[in-house]
Amino acid sequence: MTKKRLMNRWLISFFSFSVFLGNIWGCALPVKKLFIKDISESFEVGTIISAKTGKPVSYEYLINDLEDVQVIYVGERHNDPSHHDIQLRLIKEIFKSHPYIAVGMETFDRSYQQILYLWSDGELNEKEFMEKMHWYANWRFDFELYKDILLFLKNNKIRIVGLNLPFHIPPKIAIGGIESLSDDEKKNLPKEIDTSNVGHKAYLEKIFEEHKVKGREKFENFYMAQCVWEEMMAESISQNLKGNPMIVLVGNGHIVHKFGIPDRAFRRTEASFKTIFLAPAGSGAEAELSFADYIWVTPSINKHHMGRRPHGHR
Repeated sequence: MTKKRLMNRWLISFFSFSVFLGNIWGCALPVKKLFIKDISESFEVGTIISAKTGKPVSYEYLINDLEDVQVIYVGERHNDPSHHDIQLRLIKEIFKSHPYIAVGMETFDRSYQQILYLWSDGELNEKEFMEKMHWYANWRFDFELYKDILLFLKNNKIRIVGLNLPFHIPPKIAIGGIESLSDDEKKNLPKEIDTSNVGHKAYLEKIFEEHKVKGREKFENFYMAQCVWEEMMAESISQNLKGNPMIVLVGNGHIVHKFGIPDRAFRRTEASFKTIFLAPAGSGAEAELSFADYIWVTPSINKHHMGRRPHGHR
């Protein structure tokens, strides 16, 4: 047998063996799912679950249900690219029928609103935008995570609303309370601050106990910081609705159970809203139907994308 024929037979055998191993290993790998505790069921990546029924719904069903909603909250883990992909997909879909939508973003504080207008009007390039927004001094997550969303908003002249208050204020409140702020800093506080929601407080107290931070030993200060933070974003939404739908992009922790931003914004506006909680699947991953109106199961986050986590619960 010639050397060439021997080589060919060896390559065929190697390829067949590789396919065989691939099949074995492929079958051995568990499918990553998300466990919904209150109904004791698990769902695969890509599933959209309705909290009303506890059953999967189609993407088309979700879009139809959002058609007449005034405020659509889409949660995120800030460093998860798949979450930003879903957010962009939903923005594009809603934009088709509502070309005058606005997009509110936790990413930006209100003092930068004029810069956001310049971006949406096409007056700034990417480098200028990042410099004027002080991107890596404020938000500090990789700009690439948000780039596709921001470019779509710019290319379609969609109004962006900065929801946040200056980023140095919540950590100061968490350490020393509102009284520790200067008079100028207090000017950035929301007009209303509700700290009476027992469920919200219990939820955050558990997080506080699990994630102790040196220098932030007083839960009451931590809780006030969270309420100030969320009240300001709710106030920003209420001041910027202007009769057209708004899609709100914020951390999952601000919309879970609706008592963070959604209920606070509704208290001000009585505008209809829906919440979409983006929940990664994986080992030990679980959620509850009460988290949101819809739970969308996403892939586990790649550790390569893990990044800075700003103050507070996200």
